[in-house]
Amino acid sequence: MVQKYQSPVRIYKYPFELVMAAYEKRFPTCPQIPVFLGSEVLRESRSADGAVHVVERSCRLRVEAPRLLRKIAGVEHVVFVQRNVLNWKERTLRIEAHNETFASRVVVHENCSYTVHPENEEWTCFEQSASLDIRSFFGFESALEKIAMKQYTANVKRGKEVIEHYLNELISQGISHIPRWTPARVREEDACSQAGLGGDKLDADYIEKCLGHLTPMQESCLIQLRHWLQETHKGKIPKDQHILRFLRARDFHLDKARDMLCQSLSWRKQHQVDLLLQTWHPPALLEEFFAGGWHYQDTDGRPLYILRLGHMDTKGLMKAVGEEALLQHVLSVNEEGQKRCEGNTKQFGRPISSWTCLVDLEGLNMRHLWRPGVKALLRMIEVVEDNYPETLGRLLIVRAPRVFPVLWTLISPFINENTRQKFLIYSGSNYQGPGGLVDYLDEAVIPDFLGGECMCNVPEGGLVPKSLYLTEEEQEQAEQLHQWRETYQSASVLRGAPHEVVVDILEAESVITWDFDILRGDVVFSLYYAKQAPKLGPQEPAARAGGQLVDRGGAPGADYSRVEAPLLCREGESIQGSHVTRWPGIYLLQWQMHGPPGNVVEDVLTALHSPGPRCKLLYYYEVLASEDFRGSMSSLESCTSRFSQLSAATSSSSSGQSQSSSLVSR
Repeated sequence: MVQKYQSPVRIYKYPFELVMAAYEKRFPTCPQIPVFLGSEVLRESRSADGAVHVVERSCRLRVEAPRLLRKIAGVEHVVFVQRNVLNWKERTLRIEAHNETFASRVVVHENCSYTVHPENEEWTCFEQSASLDIRSFFGFESALEKIAMKQYTANVKRGKEVIEHYLNELISQGISHIPRWTPARVREEDACSQAGLGGDKLDADYIEKCLGHLTPMQESCLIQLRHWLQETHKGKIPKDQHILRFLRARDFHLDKARDMLCQSLSWRKQHQVDLLLQTWHPPALLEEFFAGGWHYQDTDGRPLYILRLGHMDTKGLMKAVGEEALLQHVLSVNEEGQKRCEGNTKQFGRPISSWTCLVDLEGLNMRHLWRPGVKALLRMIEVVEDNYPETLGRLLIVRAPRVFPVLWTLISPFINENTRQKFLIYSGSNYQGPGGLVDYLDEAVIPDFLGGECMCNVPEGGLVPKSLYLTEEEQEQAEQLHQWRETYQSASVLRGAPHEVVVDILEAESVITWDFDILRGDVVFSLYYAKQAPKLGPQEPAARAGGQLVDRGGAPGADYSRVEAPLLCREGESIQGSHVTRWPGIYLLQWQMHGPPGNVVEDVLTALHSPGPRCKLLYYYEVLASEDFRGSMSSLESCTSRFSQLSAATSSSSSGQSQSSSLVSR
């Protein structure tokens, strides 16, 4: 049944323009609405005269539901897409929103409008309507409907309070009147964001001010790649400057640049890099001992980053904050660099798409060649090379000591040839005088520690006290967590709510291999063949809890069939196995809590009110072509699970049983 909600007309006794200023303060985050976790602009456009402003946002909302229900659903937050059309000329704001998460199970539509009061043009009216259609939700349709409507009405009331809060905040700041819109020419500072938005040819002024010289072939490649993204990419479309970096990194080879850019966009979405500058707050220890920071710009207007690597205790930082925190910090530096390039482009009126890095190696010694540190450095170089191409305009290395060639030998093979050509290396004091730093930096910005007159606020670094190091247990946990994220996935299995992984097999005689560790509880593992996959929403992962296909939605023999005999896996066991597929189609790996059979809905409802034990496991699976199977199998059989040390015991007999059963099913 479709539930509908219609709010009464709400009146703000303030002009439309002031209410809009208060409304915009809700983004990208709003502390006054705790369930609102943040938003990201997907698309944005303005009319030529600036009268109409269209913004499409992806908004994340925390799920306010019992913890067990959240675990069954497999999500902690849901994603909504909101489209705002603000018409300054007509003084209206139209808002449309719909859910992306669980879109195949739950359909939510919301429409809101801000308009001028019909009898008083200094007042603003607000209207809101919504519909909720819960088609299926793991047997909790009625409960979810009640929770959703209760939360929605509470949030509607809270929304009014938030707008009034921001209106009062604006008035307290002395902002009580905002002029109405009047037609005006497009502002010069908006030229770079509008001039190249459409058509088959870029505006000449836009190219000159924002992109730099492009040949007709290069311009064509940029337009083709941008159009392809607009047609196929479902996230935020990167700016032309960003797309151009990937084209230059691949010498304007369109297919190679497209592959590189698509991989980078997927990486950015997976790690939420677009929100990094808002969410990353470096630990105080990192701010004190990481000897790097921004310092004015070079003679070409590029932002200048100074890194006093020789004064930095890389080993101590690794042991005190861990590799992941260092990587996050390096990524934030690159994000900030791109932001500064955009600012300098506007400031100097010419395209600036890269920055300069000045590295001082005074103090570099064998401590800096600590192999785990070098390994972490190589990983960071790889991530930056893949996702921030053509952002380094020049690298100035000064006071390189004798040990530097050893470090260079280790890292140079991992640096792109185009990037290596931008390196300028000075040993001793030959960076001073003609041919040195003065060729690239104004004398007024050369740091004092390099003989200049400019005070530099970059931290000096120094040794990290050993008392601040992570304990061995903390370091091991951090390292294991990184390994798990890279290779294995974790899952919880509840009574009545098995964990399933959908595997799409395109051709017969492909091989599915699996490797999993039972960390807690006893689990029954099965493999099924299904004629069709469960219908998942765009935000639902392929691996999810619920057992929708096998336990609720399908009939044995007609809709699915078991192709591997059930295998009882005890707590602490490590299981490896494989199955050669007989048909193309959908296969499901299923882990179910071991115990007597019962009513699924009753089991879950009981667990909801009195949470009981759950099983936990780590798993990995892979699909191999048949001809590659024997080599992969011998490798799989000759090694143990990397997580077997977490278990109380490793059962080779269980592993053998799983393997032999798979072989029989061929």
